[in-house]
Amino acid sequence: MSDDLRADIGVFGGSGFYSLIENAHEAWVETPYGAPSDKVALGEIAGRRVAFLPRHGKDHRFPPQAINYRANLYAMKKLSVKWIVAPTACGSLLESVPPGSMVVADQLVDRTSGRKDTFYDGPITTHVSFADPYCPTLRPIAVEALRSLAIETFERGTVVVIQGPRFSTRSESKWFQSQGWEVINMTQYPEAYLARELEMCYVNISLITDYDVGLEGMTAVSHHEVIEVFNRNNERVKNAIGRIIEKTPLGSDCSCQHALEGARF
Repeated sequence: MSDDLRADIGVFGGSGFYSLIENAHEAWVETPYGAPSDKVALGEIAGRRVAFLPRHGKDHRFPPQAINYRANLYAMKKLSVKWIVAPTACGSLLESVPPGSMVVADQLVDRTSGRKDTFYDGPITTHVSFADPYCPTLRPIAVEALRSLAIETFERGTVVVIQGPRFSTRSESKWFQSQGWEVINMTQYPEAYLARELEMCYVNISLITDYDVGLEGMTAVSHHEVIEVFNRNNERVKNAIGRIIEKTPLGSDCSCQHALEGARF
């Protein structure tokens, strides 16, 4: 594969991140699972080869339940990506995790249904460990990068992933809150798990855009309000991603990169 069609680090996010990449060029990447959400932008950040893909498409045409997660992750793997940084807009389930803060998730709970969530449908049975969903190498790098920018940062948290596109009812939100979970989102599953199946390191940065409706006295959030908060914080997230990319130890080994060892019968 030519250098123009390879990258070390992949980024999933919104279209505002295109300005991160120097001398970017776009390319469609074919996969056995169909087309990814959009063309992949390839270029450099801090001297590292980076591939960027908007998970919802440039014009946000794919709602969370309609994203072709397998194609998106396979496209990154095909480009030789080993490390993935995945910012997401999320709601907070706890008053102590306010809008504008960021959570570097260490756990997730899957409440989605019907999503194509594995590359291994047989004939070889494959059980990949997902006890610790997020990369142990990238997580501390992300925490340090966020805090170096004076961003209020929570170094761990559980994200509960709902099906979407609807938001939660108040009762659902209160139930999630009662479990002690911090963050609610619609895209972290199966995105994080598929990265693990392909032995790629994956870290999430949850940008808190709003309090979820289960918190006492909270009004129902609108999609417009979520996007407004996300856009206001876009520059901070982009700066953090740049620092994470700069600090990613490209030549290092990591347990994520050996996920298939002992996973197959």
